[in-house]
Amino acid sequence: MWVRTVLGQQLLRQGLVTALLSRAVPLRCLQVQVGDRAELSKVFTQGDIETFSKLTGDRNPLHLDEEYAKTTRFGRTIVHGVLINGLISAVLGTKMPGKGCVLVSQEIQFLAPLYTGEEVCALAEVKTLKRSMAFISVSCTVRESGKVVMQGLVRVLLPENKSS
Repeated sequence: MWVRTVLGQQLLRQGLVTALLSRAVPLRCLQVQVGDRAELSKVFTQGDIETFSKLTGDRNPLHLDEEYAKTTRFGRTIVHGVLINGLISAVLGTKMPGKGCVLVSQEIQFLAPLYTGEEVCALAEVKTLKRSMAFISVSCTVRESGKVVMQGLVRVLLPENKSS
């Protein structure tokens, strides 16, 4: 059985994440350090919103219907929060820590709306390392105005650096 050969009986008793966390990884073997930062920018279009809505079934008119959105506190259509959060996933998986990392948990707050056409910058910064986990502060800010639309803290399981 593949599972038993990889992590033994511990995996069967505790589950994948717990078993991986219990394996001590020297900090020198990790690919990131406290203070490491990465960012990624994107401008979401109405086409992006429509594609996401089709994929997920989230047809909330606040995201899709400009006439409806004009009657709300936002005054126009807004980007889905999950799309904004997706930028954080992209930063983590492609830039820092990079390939092989696994998002274990997140606590985020949406502080302001993001409108289509606004350039948003997703930023991630390593705050703490503990065993094979990185605690990373994240935020998404509109580049032109400085408006913070999302912020929080994520916990990421780091891949082992096989070249060490």
